[in-house]
Amino acid sequence: MSSKTSVGQRRRGAALESAILEAGWDQLVEAGYERFTIDAVAARSGSARSVLYRRWPTRLELLEAVIRHRGEIDTIPVPDTGTLRGDVLAILTDFNDRRSRTIGLFAALIGAYFDESGRSPDQLRALFLPDGPSSMETIVERAVRRGELSATPPARIVSLPADLLRHELFMTMAGVSRDTLLEIVDDIFLPLATGFGKHP
Repeated sequence: MSSKTSVGQRRRGAALESAILEAGWDQLVEAGYERFTIDAVAARSGSARSVLYRRWPTRLELLEAVIRHRGEIDTIPVPDTGTLRGDVLAILTDFNDRRSRTIGLFAALIGAYFDESGRSPDQLRALFLPDGPSSMETIVERAVRRGELSATPPARIVSLPADLLRHELFMTMAGVSRDTLLEIVDDIFLPLATGFGKHP
């Protein structure tokens, strides 16, 4: 059912909240942050403004709820190819395919969010991430158990593939090439990860 369908009279509780938050995401993507208002989201979701104001008194609170909800329903599954290289390449490929479609939105949003909230871009990104270990942490832990890695590398090495890909996406505002993904994995990450713990 479209988020534009009237839901206020027919849905309650979690179903109503989910419909509102999905309508909020549609509003954000299609109209941008400037036209992301409680009134606009209420109209798009077919809900009374009072319903939204009771849950989210400000548009900043609504925005954070919308981003958090989107992160929960758009999680990227952790691959299990059986090898460290295969897993890292698979997660980067999926991330590249999915996030390149919304990277422009987040780039534009960061400045407005920072100005209005006083929080950092990293705090905005954290709203989109699920709780618990990151995908790369899970992938590296598996590699250690399989014996592919002699020790768990430092956090900066573990997060490096995603950090490099995110940087490329923000710099180009477009998905990166397969060659770039292979360079990140084969030429940068794997030598660092497999070499860690082997030197005296």
